[in-house]
Amino acid sequence: MILLACPESYGRRGDRNNLENSWDRKWKAHRQCTHWKPKWTDAGECPMAAVTSVHTSSTSYNLEAFFRMKRGRLTVTIDSQVVKGLQRNKKQKKDTQSSKLQKFQMQSCQLDWGSLPHHVVLHIFQYLPLVDRARASSVCRRWNEVFHIPELWRKFEFELNQPATSYLKSTHPDLIQQIIKRHAGHLQYVSFKVDSCTESAEAACDILSQLVNCSIKTLGLISTAKPSFMNVSKSHFVAALTVVFVNSKSLSSIKIDDTPVDDPSLKVLVANNSDTLKLLKMSSCPHVSPAGILCVADQCHGLRELALNYHLLSDELLLALSSEKHVRLEHLRIDVVSENPGQTQFHTIKKQSWDALIKHSPKVNIVMYFFLYEDEFDAFFREETPVTHLYFGRAVSKAMLGRIGMNCPRLIELVVCANGLQPLDDELIRIADRCKNLTAIGLGECEVSCSAFVEFVKMCGRRLTQLSIMEEVLIPDNKYNLEQIHFEVSKHLGRMWFPDMMPTW
Repeated sequence: MILLACPESYGRRGDRNNLENSWDRKWKAHRQCTHWKPKWTDAGECPMAAVTSVHTSSTSYNLEAFFRMKRGRLTVTIDSQVVKGLQRNKKQKKDTQSSKLQKFQMQSCQLDWGSLPHHVVLHIFQYLPLVDRARASSVCRRWNEVFHIPELWRKFEFELNQPATSYLKSTHPDLIQQIIKRHAGHLQYVSFKVDSCTESAEAACDILSQLVNCSIKTLGLISTAKPSFMNVSKSHFVAALTVVFVNSKSLSSIKIDDTPVDDPSLKVLVANNSDTLKLLKMSSCPHVSPAGILCVADQCHGLRELALNYHLLSDELLLALSSEKHVRLEHLRIDVVSENPGQTQFHTIKKQSWDALIKHSPKVNIVMYFFLYEDEFDAFFREETPVTHLYFGRAVSKAMLGRIGMNCPRLIELVVCANGLQPLDDELIRIADRCKNLTAIGLGECEVSCSAFVEFVKMCGRRLTQLSIMEEVLIPDNKYNLEQIHFEVSKHLGRMWFPDMMPTW
């Protein structure tokens, strides 16, 4: 074994020459010994020959001083054959990497996006907006075929807006024509969103009149601003709607609030879709009479949800919804709106009619929205009424809230936007005592003393899942101030609670 010593390991730089001369003397003396025999005869068999060729000028072994001192560093001479071998290995490695890259590129070409199965592309397209879906359809012929698969056209929303009056986007006319020509028969869930312009509503009617070969299941006419459908001529609207009623044969859900629909068009609806209709929302439809909506209830025994104005509600309608042939009603929404403030006379629904409905459909949610003035509430809640959700959009009298506490035992949610300057302490206590199902309450421009409010929350307890009270509603008294009421209410609710605050910006 030959040991190589680096001169940096010695303490003094001046010992370098002495070290080199000493090494040479020892090496020559060691070679002259008769007992030393090398185990290899040439450099080719030497284990170190692959790295260095060591030789001297005075021997036949062709050994050279295999290290030289250059500024205190060790220099090793590399054999040319080794260099060629390293270059050869490097070239082979490079060729291998190049072949792997070419193989990967070939595999990538074989796995072309255009060769994806139809069901995979269809699943991706279902998550894309219509604009992105249309752009993707121009990638290749296969994707264009998927673009026209019927599953992608079962649900569509037509957005009709005038650029001059609305910032909302509108469905392109070319796309509308393509849908009418190629996908009218595929449409099942259709809705129209129009702005406040009459031109947008008329365009919606034009599209409806062309849906001849359709099988629509749900239809929604939505006015995002003012009810623009009411500005369309009645004959134009009814004719377009009748086309859908006649050709669909399987309508299950219709939302036509704020439209000029009339009794004859409802009769067409019943004649063609009585077995499938389950939801009908037609609030603020002035051309429909109580007889027209009664015809729907008499013939559509599968009706589960109904929304209408109070002037269409009658004892006969409630009894028709309570017949043995009719399924159990799940949701009944009634909008009570004053058409002529101070001049509208509201009729009264008998308690027997309400009782019949609850007996037939014990779990029905009866929701009533009131937009009346204080002197127009006399006809309501004089007797027990099975209402579950009450919303007062305008001021409501204190006497009215007192009757609610006495005659609305099924009440679940109560929202009062305004009342005036009269405290509602007794009324809230009565509601908490009689309405055992109350879980949500909201108070706006009202006045309630802090003591009465704490007592109300204490009586309701943790069943109050929603409690929205403006800070201005609570009036401090000698027992509680606004800081103390926070802790008391939180303690009875079992969770942290704070009153709502009006933003100052």
